[in-house]
Amino acid sequence: MVEVIIDSIRVSLISQQRIVMLRDADGESQLPIWIGPCEAEAIAVELQDHELARPLTHDLLKNSIEELGGTISHILISELRDQVFHARLYVKSGKQTYNIDCRPSDAIAIAVRANVPIYVNDDVMDEAGILPEPDISERQPEIEESVDPDPEIDADLDAFRDFLAGMDD
Repeated sequence: MVEVIIDSIRVSLISQQRIVMLRDADGESQLPIWIGPCEAEAIAVELQDHELARPLTHDLLKNSIEELGGTISHILISELRDQVFHARLYVKSGKQTYNIDCRPSDAIAIAVRANVPIYVNDDVMDEAGILPEPDISERQPEIEESVDPDPEIDADLDAFRDFLAGMDD
């Protein structure tokens, strides 16, 4: 199992669907999971510490588990079957541990409320995980060391700079 953290919640510009990006806590691998807008909002509300007048559904479930004497220990993104992610919610009650089938988005929303670890099965990360491309600001410019400066290009650049400087007048 790989422990992950929530890296971000993104919106697809094409479909307006939400994607929760889970990042390997000890590495760079990421796991994108498409989720619904309501679940994305439920996760974001908790991550941003918004105070709500009334509990949301995920708060209700967490509170119910705790009132009945259970504790949520962790969640697991357990498998990817037919392009659909599956998750398990692990609840301890007395000496018994229950693992409950749920959607990953609901499991993540509960995990952030209960402040418990989020895990991904190694097979799932191997199959669906991605390595992000470096940001443009992190990329190193490619410099050709063998290129000699061309005086004609320098003259053209000087003329262009003079043109731009004259536009301020």
